Amino acid sequence: MEISTLIRVARGEEPAELLLKNARVVNVFSGEIEETGVAISHSRVIGLGNDYPAQRTIDMRGRYIAPGFIDAHVHIESAMVPPYEFARAVVPHGTTSVIIDPHEIANVLGIEGIRYMLEASKYTPFSVFVMVPSCVPATHLETNGGALRWSDLIQFKSDPWVIGLGEMMNYPGVLHRDEGVLDKLRAFSDKRIDGHAPGVTGRDLEAYVAAGIASDHECTTVAEAREKIRLGMRVMIREASNARNLKALLPVITPWNARRILFVTDDRFPSDLIDEGHIDFIIRTAIREGLDPITAIQIATLNAAEYFNLHDRGAIAPGRRADLVVFDNFENLNIEQVYRGGQLVARNGRVLPLEHPPRQPEIRNTMNVNWSKVDLRLPANGHHKMRVIGIVPDQIVTTQSIEDARVENGLAVSDPSRDLLKIAVIERHKSTGNVGLGFVRGLKLARGAIGSSVAHDSHNLIVAGTNDDDLMTAARAIAAMQGGLVAVANGEVLARVPLPIAGLMSDQPIERVREQLDALVEATRHLGSDLHSPFMALGFLALPVIPELKLTDKGLVDVNKFDFVSVFADQ
Repeated sequence: MEISTLIRVARGEEPAELLLKNARVVNVFSGEIEETGVAISHSRVIGLGNDYPAQRTIDMRGRYIAPGFIDAHVHIESAMVPPYEFARAVVPHGTTSVIIDPHEIANVLGIEGIRYMLEASKYTPFSVFVMVPSCVPATHLETNGGALRWSDLIQFKSDPWVIGLGEMMNYPGVLHRDEGVLDKLRAFSDKRIDGHAPGVTGRDLEAYVAAGIASDHECTTVAEAREKIRLGMRVMIREASNARNLKALLPVITPWNARRILFVTDDRFPSDLIDEGHIDFIIRTAIREGLDPITAIQIATLNAAEYFNLHDRGAIAPGRRADLVVFDNFENLNIEQVYRGGQLVARNGRVLPLEHPPRQPEIRNTMNVNWSKVDLRLPANGHHKMRVIGIVPDQIVTTQSIEDARVENGLAVSDPSRDLLKIAVIERHKSTGNVGLGFVRGLKLARGAIGSSVAHDSHNLIVAGTNDDDLMTAARAIAAMQGGLVAVANGEVLARVPLPIAGLMSDQPIERVREQLDALVEATRHLGSDLHSPFMALGFLALPVIPELKLTDKGLVDVNKFDFVSVFADQ
């Protein structure tokens, strides 16, 4: 809106386009609930009051109106659908803006992956802002599909939807002053730089913050979060599908530090988005756990907007975007209507039809496995002790333990009776034939195998199970689908979720993906697993930047040492 027109409408000299009167407006600046109306013109809030002249008036009958919710850090790819389908799931829950880090698809397709997400985000019912991936590849300990240097990323700085540098997972590279890492920090020193520093503390944390890294979403304890807040970081409290940190971290929030907190989902599966919700689920849970309701709304709106310098949103005030959420009460937080830029985009749980169809960019096949070199056998060579990755339920950190190996015909094999399953990561980008082998405890499969092409962050094929034949069946089935998730037993595929978009996302509606996932998880239950998100847990077993023990296509990684170790502890 031209400024002189905005002033005339705000003064009541010209009618607003829309007046939402008799509402209870959540004021995130003052911490009040105001009984008033919201006048809107040309995508903006132009004033508050019930008496504004307007071309159209809607009586809200005492309903609450809050600013549109903002997810401050999310990987859309983890929902296994492209941006429009993700929007269909989250916009009805009140999310009007998301800050994405497309490092999942960038690890598969490099620059092409970033461009895909920018293009696919057009003509969707929410705003998609991009933090360009800082760690592609995440480390030298794995093989991925692309490598992004600072000179590759700098071209995106001029895009208005690109607002900073994504999570700097390579904290050892920061601390040891790796020039490639420092070049990226220098190139984006005038933008926001997100962090990723699980367990980093003391002088190392101070150095990390001094490098210009301003946030962290990996806190799991109040003490860790408090230390980072004291050093000036924003703490992003995460409630993902496999990393549920909200309840553990809520006690860190005080009236003095609440403005330093953000809410994020990071990685969330379709079933959780559809059944539980998105940022609204975090707000609702936080309120039920005792957090002040207006503070919860403020964290999900104004805090995120101000951190990312998105000063046109995050509050209901003159001149701000009319991104609005209409709900019934703070106890249930049932979202009834969602407005984006003053336009109604969702009502009673459904996204309304769009004026323009969403973009569907073409993308190439990303499965390139050299099967002639793939060998899942693990010779014991006389060794009897092995290092085992331990799954921690609802977390992406793992443990490591030393266990007796089960050896048959000179080969180390799975032992389902002790919940010790072989796990393999098979390189799928450059046809190297690399295979990393190890053992995991916590999947609890009694028979068969499961597998996925979603294996953070390089997204090679990852399979785990009770025998080599089923492991190979799972891996070949994934490749045949151009990516996806499978459960197999006795050489037969029991259930599958095809993910032909970079091996990460489906080309089907999110409801269909959810149905396929439900069938897959049910099949996995029959194989013996009782994990809430077994495939999310599986996918993070390949992430060598999260302690303590992980597996890549190059081998077993002790994350604390940031180096490879032998599977056999007595070697």
